[in-house]
Amino acid sequence: GKWSKKMGTPRKLSRIHQTHANINFLMKTFLFIALIIWGIPSTFFRSKFRKIVYQTDDWKINIKPLFRKEISGLIYNLYPENKDYIKTRNNYRIYLLIYLALFLVYYFYK
Repeated sequence: GKWSKKMGTPRKLSRIHQTHANINFLMKTFLFIALIIWGIPSTFFRSKFRKIVYQTDDWKINIKPLFRKEISGLIYNLYPENKDYIKTRNNYRIYLLIYLALFLVYYFYK
């Protein structure tokens, strides 16, 4: 009939497609959970980084919508003599790059 021996029966193809759909769903779910779990420490990293960049220990720095100096501090070297700033900035950069990579894989995964 219509189906060649290489392709198999419609029922076999349906099972293959269903299995593929299940794997895709599981992978998408896994990536979503990984994004949530990876996002948990972001408040700690951002808080520590912002306190150094804005040179304050005030907790209110975490809720203020200040971005320009924070972004500059992430891209450039605002305090070249401050070893804690450099270490925190580099760790935060790595953290954000991994977060971005996870997000992109999640977003573009079919």
